Amino acid sequence: MSRVDKIESQISELSSAELVAFREWFAEFDANAWDRQFEADVKAGKFDSLAEKALNDHAAGRSREF
Repeated sequence: MSRVDKIESQISELSSAELVAFREWFAEFDANAWDRQFEADVKAGKFDSLAEKALNDHAAGRSREF
């Protein structure tokens, strides 16, 4: 049995209150992991071309305020 299978099995046995607590913990854990990955991608320049395109589009009048 893999670690994921074991975790799935343990999660399926949680009480309702434990499941609520787990969901809250996992949502925060997942958001923090996403933030770290996003920050690493920004530092690595993975979004530079998108930012440049957006700035060029704005300078060319192809944007609007909401």
